[in-house]
Amino acid sequence: MDDSSIVDLFLDRDESAIRHTSSKYGARLRFISYGITSSHETSEECENDTYMEAWKRIPPHEPRTYLMPFLTRIVRAISLNRCTADNRLKRKAYILELTSEMQECLPSSASAEKELEGSLLAEAISRFLHEQTEEKQTIFMRRYFYLETAASLAKRYGYKESKVRMMLMRMRQDLSEYLTKEGIL
Repeated sequence: MDDSSIVDLFLDRDESAIRHTSSKYGARLRFISYGITSSHETSEECENDTYMEAWKRIPPHEPRTYLMPFLTRIVRAISLNRCTADNRLKRKAYILELTSEMQECLPSSASAEKELEGSLLAEAISRFLHEQTEEKQTIFMRRYFYLETAASLAKRYGYKESKVRMMLMRMRQDLSEYLTKEGIL
């Protein structure tokens, strides 16, 4: 079933929307959640919470052309909140590591709020990523949006972990330069 039809089911308040969403995107949502929570049980709970949240958000949203990104954003937020709530110190340390990596090339939230709205920063990052190769875009997104480890990325792409880390470091440096050129930093 295509995304538009699934959204129609949500809009009609037809509970089969959840079944169709689960069969089409459930495995991906669990994968994203597991990457954040490191728990199969928790990732399944986050997946189910995602369906409930989608049920609440459709309507007013109608993500006909972007259902998967819509669900991805929800499951990611739920999973991160669950990690915080569960006080998983190991995962928190991992999230802090990712945060510190990105702080190298992004403005602080206080200065970003003073200089521009968050949407302008997001648009600039999006433009930067569109200038990269598809592989670099994917690696960047898997690392910083899906919170995948460098070791996992290396295995996925057949690289050494050091190559993935170097690629990410160079992309962060390039992003920093790009944001400076755009007047955001």
